Amino acid sequence: MLIEVLKSLFNRDLNRLRTEISSYKNEENLWRVEESITNSAGNLCLHLIGNLNTYIGKEIGNTGYVRNRELEFSLKNVDREELLQSIDNTIKVVETSLDKLDERALAAEYPILVFDQKTSTEFLLVHLTTHLTYHLGQINYHRRMVDRVA
Repeated sequence: MLIEVLKSLFNRDLNRLRTEISSYKNEENLWRVEESITNSAGNLCLHLIGNLNTYIGKEIGNTGYVRNRELEFSLKNVDREELLQSIDNTIKVVETSLDKLDERALAAEYPILVFDQKTSTEFLLVHLTTHLTYHLGQINYHRRMVDRVA
């Protein structure tokens, strides 16, 4: 049951991410930063894509994804359509990867150390939903702020 709930939440929020990125009136604003806001929506989007493709795609789905976390925050001016395609690909990777799990796999120890101590796969997946939602809220705020100002 938890697997279906997780799939639903990831699908919902990745589609909300898609909507947020699509909703910027000016594509350049995706990469805009302000004095008190150091991460652009574009970089947060790249970070979410990298995070989910690493912890779900690579580790659960065995996709072979290779993460470059530094680029998630330093890369600039990626075309909006490329971001949207990456979100769509991530939606598929997450669903396909989670389809490989069963209740026993959820209870098992997650294969790599992510925090200061080992966790279950279930714990890490729940954490990833909250991480996605946290940054999704930041992107929403960023969009409303820079589109209002521009």
